[in-house]
Amino acid sequence: MKKKLPTLKSDAEAEAFVANADLAEYDLSGLVPMRFELKRKDKAVNLRLPEQLLDAVRDRATRIGIPYQRFIRMALEKAVREPKRRAGSSHQ
Repeated sequence: MKKKLPTLKSDAEAEAFVANADLAEYDLSGLVPMRFELKRKDKAVNLRLPEQLLDAVRDRATRIGIPYQRFIRMALEKAVREPKRRAGSSHQ
């Protein structure tokens, strides 16, 4: 049986734990993936949206536990990563 992760109260405690522990000995099944945004946001955009759409965006972002502006940024990043669609292809 794997060990339970200890409760760490500071970044320093967490760093010391990770530096010295064999994480293979611990149950990591309850961990939740985190996405850290390290790139500087140096441009601002003013965007007008229908209130209903903005409410839906805020609701979805809240349900997945992220700020709504990050949710919008992630949706834009995903859209520009997707391969180009051919002209005349239908949108779903």
